[in-house]
Amino acid sequence: MDIVDAAQGVEKLFIEAALANRLSCPNRPSNKYCEECGEEIPEARRVAIPGVRYCIKCQTEMEQIQ
Repeated sequence: MDIVDAAQGVEKLFIEAALANRLSCPNRPSNKYCEECGEEIPEARRVAIPGVRYCIKCQTEMEQIQ
């Protein structure tokens, strides 16, 4: 196993965890305010993504970190 295989394995685990998290709480109400920065989450986003917890900016930053 080389470093690329290891990286692919880690990436697969992240994706599986994200999907499991998403599937485990689809009925959770969407937050009106972002858990990270406190900004209001637009209604269109809350409707489009049931259970949304973060604004677009914070969600994007969190995904880039992972």
